[in-house]
Amino acid sequence: MTDGTDPAIDVVVRERRQLLNLAYRLLGSLAEAEDAVQETYARWYGLSDEGRRGIGNPGAWLTRVAGRVCLDQLRSARAARETYVGDWVPEPLPEPADPADPASQVTLDESVTMAFLVVLDAMTPAERVAFVLHDVFRYPFAEVAEVVGRTPAACRQLATSARRRIGAAPAAVSGAAGQAAVVRDFRRAWEAKDIAALVGLLDPDVVAVADGGGVVPAHREPIRGGEQVARAYVEISRVAPGVTLLERTVNGLPGLVARKDGATLTVFAFDVVAGRITRIWAVRNPAKLRTWAPA
Repeated sequence: MTDGTDPAIDVVVRERRQLLNLAYRLLGSLAEAEDAVQETYARWYGLSDEGRRGIGNPGAWLTRVAGRVCLDQLRSARAARETYVGDWVPEPLPEPADPADPASQVTLDESVTMAFLVVLDAMTPAERVAFVLHDVFRYPFAEVAEVVGRTPAACRQLATSARRRIGAAPAAVSGAAGQAAVVRDFRRAWEAKDIAALVGLLDPDVVAVADGGGVVPAHREPIRGGEQVARAYVEISRVAPGVTLLERTVNGLPGLVARKDGATLTVFAFDVVAGRITRIWAVRNPAKLRTWAPA
């Protein structure tokens, strides 16, 4: 791939980080994002030398192809998730550590928080692609239309519909520092099995979701209500002794990681509004925890 026959090789290689950032936001899975980027490069190198030389803007070409690959995957995923065991939660990302790790290539900003990705996942595939390309990556609707296969006007409507979904979601206003304090207090109360303290940290309408993928034990249905969540989590600590809770950055915001005997069992992401936890996402599916192995 780097034999010097491709005059745009440097540009193409430099696009990988951008493509991975785009694909993760579109798919909510680092593994699937890597596959999408790989497929995009396979299509580039599947062109003839003359075909590649005829592309005036390789970066734009790669983005269009990556967008279409992701759009196809999103359409397939909607059908596949109908048979997924329990709730499907986006794959959590750790704080960047090893530059060689693909997870370190994803920029952790407000567009990759778990709350944001969950809202994106509720969109139709076309809405999600149009919104992410235009509102997050600032591509004009004329270029978005080439990816989605609709007119620019139709893509503008898709993005507008997507914004309504985003606007309907509660806004986290505590900030990273405020969330860190709440998550720390939650960890301490949970370790102490203090139900009253937990209830005080949880919004009365809190929802806790677990994703075990049918591979490991996890609540199949969301747990709703402050007292119900508090009691359920205290029960979890009773039936799973010897687990260590560590405060870690999850998708750019403070979260928790549960480990036992050197293995990561669960990654917890939180949404905190006005100093109270409104959402908890517990990712237990081992396939989604490969980037969380202890150093």
